[in-house]
Amino acid sequence: MTGLLIRLFIKDYENTSDPKVREAYGKMSGAAGIASNVLLSVIKVIIGVLFGSIAVIADGINNITDAGSSVITLIGFKLAGLPEDKDHPYGHARYEYITGMIVSFIIILLGIQLFKESVLKIIDPDPVSFSPLTAAVLILAILIKLWQMMFYRHIGNLISSATIIAVSKDSRNDILSTSVVLIGLIIGAVSGIQLDGILGSLVAAFIIFSGIQLIRETVSPLLGEAPDPELVNQIEKLVMSYEGVLGIHDLVVHEYGPGKIFASVHAEVDSKADVMASHDLIDCIEREINSKLGIHFVIHMDPIVVDDPVVDGYRKIVKNTLKSIDPVLKFHDFRCVPGPTHTNLIFDVVVPIKYELTQEELTERIEKTVKEFDENLYTVVTIDKDYING
Repeated sequence: MTGLLIRLFIKDYENTSDPKVREAYGKMSGAAGIASNVLLSVIKVIIGVLFGSIAVIADGINNITDAGSSVITLIGFKLAGLPEDKDHPYGHARYEYITGMIVSFIIILLGIQLFKESVLKIIDPDPVSFSPLTAAVLILAILIKLWQMMFYRHIGNLISSATIIAVSKDSRNDILSTSVVLIGLIIGAVSGIQLDGILGSLVAAFIIFSGIQLIRETVSPLLGEAPDPELVNQIEKLVMSYEGVLGIHDLVVHEYGPGKIFASVHAEVDSKADVMASHDLIDCIEREINSKLGIHFVIHMDPIVVDDPVVDGYRKIVKNTLKSIDPVLKFHDFRCVPGPTHTNLIFDVVVPIKYELTQEELTERIEKTVKEFDENLYTVVTIDKDYING
């Protein structure tokens, strides 16, 4: 059924890298969610009122929040598809995360209200009438939610949308919560034990917990996450596949929303190579990255000295120095400036985001260790953070 909906409502559905096609997928998933969740909510609330079940009503209101989520998802994809402008040169794709956060707060507020009502039901319980109709409605709801889960998961993976994948997880959670309600009603009918208020509070608590989890998932990309390791690997392989690139470092990836990725890297080339040829090489790599990965990519060219015994000897000293301090340390942009009384070794050292030594402590230790090899060596060190691997 999912494939049929895609073919019916999305033009050029295979071109998922196109922002317009991606927007169409988001709109379709939102519309399908609104229709199915409103239907479920109306049926559950009616059945819950008729048979006096706060748990069923709570589950029905949960579906209303799901429908609201779909509405906001629709709005989010529409806003995210707006073109770049003067004030937002990187586009508006992060609207998708902002709308997800709004949905999360709504879910939490409704969950708190339902929890209050369920606690009152525990304090002053009313008998709940069970009927085959109630069971049939809940079973139907579970089946519809199962379809929703698979539908959203397929769409989310297809267009790499964290928001729609999160909605898929929310549908999975709804399957569990509705199943709990159904089991509780059956237990009540068989044993006479009234679990309605308790189960209603559990469903409400589950709604609150889901809202908190969704907030975490939407805040993280807004703050700025580490890039996908697979994407980093693709970039590194493509750049290093070109003959003439001796090494890369300082890879930085910024995401301004789904499909809006900007990245830069420093590529090392032989300092003796023709500068125009090296520049043309860099241009070719940038174009291929832009074309294959859909990334706005910029490369800074770093010429380095190779096949020089003196420079290689100093480079080996620095390598052994860093290895003795901490094997995790790496360096790049190495060059040396000899003088009549001393030689300056200039390089950058890459450290993890969280590192036990301060920059001052690390540079002092490097300087001290290098001088153990030769007291006439001085170091000029720049500390870089590893924004890719943490």
